Amino acid sequence: MPGFIGPQLATLKAKAPSGAQWIHEIKYDGYRVQLRIDGDDRRAYTRNGYNWVSKFSRIAGAFNIEGQAIVDGEVVVIHEGRTNFSELQADLGRGDQDRLLYFAFDLLWLDGRDLRKETQIERKRLLKELIEEHDIKEPLFYSEHHEGDGQALFAAASRLNYEGIVSKRGTRLIGRTGWKPGRRSRSFRRANSPWSASSRTRPAWPLSIWAGRKARTSSTWAR
Repeated sequence: MPGFIGPQLATLKAKAPSGAQWIHEIKYDGYRVQLRIDGDDRRAYTRNGYNWVSKFSRIAGAFNIEGQAIVDGEVVVIHEGRTNFSELQADLGRGDQDRLLYFAFDLLWLDGRDLRKETQIERKRLLKELIEEHDIKEPLFYSEHHEGDGQALFAAASRLNYEGIVSKRGTRLIGRTGWKPGRRSRSFRRANSPWSASSRTRPAWPLSIWAGRKARTSSTWAR
């Protein structure tokens, strides 16, 4: 089983792509964290490869499976109905994990199987299946996606003052292994709302995702 896997990075674009080959997800305003589960050995890596499991022990403990898994996702804090990066930093500074939530959007490894050779849409299917089969609950959520027209989701996110969206090629492998750690790929794109570069404390929490919190999943628009 590998240790830390360098994350794939998105290329910034002004317009979201469209087409049946693309899937689109809400861009979360938090810390990207890779969970590595190997039986009782739990690790939580930052995007730079630091093991912060002591800061995210509640999240790592919620991923209650007996086998192996490496999951990619984002840790956020919701404050007054909005994701708030400053509140996330403040909670981490105090060592307070009560409000930390984890939105899982990719599954890289499962029980000896390297899933980086699979398509994005297949990895997400296996991730959702894993979460549902083990009845994994809050603070961990499966991050849903929208297929096809990314501009419609981007427009909805912009109206709600959300940070933006991330678009991924759902049915295409990236390179020989399907994975390019630490490199910005044309198969991964992000589109930011106009104001998002100037502040990390303002993004509104879309009502569909907020409602989804009670249902143990996050939902995007027009699924």
